[in-house]
Amino acid sequence: MTVRTPRALLATALTAASVLALGACSSASEIEAQARADEGGSALTVDTGADQDRIRTEPSPEAIALLPDGAFPDGVLRVSVTPGAVPLAFLADDNQTVIGSETDIAQLVADALDLELELVANDWSNWPLATQSGDVDATISNVTVTEERKQLFDFSSYRVDQLGWLVRADSDLSVESAEDVAGLTVGVGSGTNQEQILLAWDEANRAAGLEPVTIDYYESYNDAVLALQSGRLDVYVGPNATAAYSAATSPDDVRVAGLTNGGWPDTAEIAVATARGNGLAEAFTAALDAAIADGSYAQVLERWGLTSEAVDDAETNPPGLGA
Repeated sequence: MTVRTPRALLATALTAASVLALGACSSASEIEAQARADEGGSALTVDTGADQDRIRTEPSPEAIALLPDGAFPDGVLRVSVTPGAVPLAFLADDNQTVIGSETDIAQLVADALDLELELVANDWSNWPLATQSGDVDATISNVTVTEERKQLFDFSSYRVDQLGWLVRADSDLSVESAEDVAGLTVGVGSGTNQEQILLAWDEANRAAGLEPVTIDYYESYNDAVLALQSGRLDVYVGPNATAAYSAATSPDDVRVAGLTNGGWPDTAEIAVATARGNGLAEAFTAALDAAIADGSYAQVLERWGLTSEAVDDAETNPPGLGA
């Protein structure tokens, strides 16, 4: 496997890596050290080295047979990833190698299609152009399926799009519906999908005569977790992948008090994106199904603390948000 990583992205990812392990660590090595130091041995221990012992799967004849004639003449699958979102894709101890759950999923797809994997680090804003232009064959970077995106891309789903409600480990809060956040101080990122859900829940609570939510806005996950630990926040809502990872690596400090689908009130899924109509999506879906069937997919999600986002089957072009 090879990796192409623009220098600008290296700096971005280094900054973003500080969100890990409750925002207290600034490097992958510190993340691993904190996980190992957690008393009781219940914390998830994470290998953040550049030489990853990745979970692998076997070639799938069924998936390979679905590839269009002439696909991948050089035997290389090029996948766009965006470093910086822990544990999805971030930089290893060498500050160069991109690792994470998304890179592991990319490896499973490449294995099932009997291809070599090349990871191409892209800024999030560049993945649509890179995928459409053919600079990469696919994007695996926490992309939510939407009906608007389906006009330009085909999708192969592999994770449920979940939001996590993060609380202190000693909190007795449980968040399942709008009334559970009435009267609480809740942290959220501005301009995000979770903000829209939180605002809708608060509006419903007010209409029902319940106490309003106090909403605090945070640009940085690091700052939000510090506010949670200090008691300035009751709960923080954000992408479950990051929340679940924090809870798994530091269970004595925080826990996930509930999950809400990122498409609430509808259902949203995360998927591999390929250029629309190029014939790759069905093969990618079959490759993911092969990894699900042999257990390697479950091992990847368990490795990164994301088992709550598992799907039973991959699906080509599932219903997207905005349907």
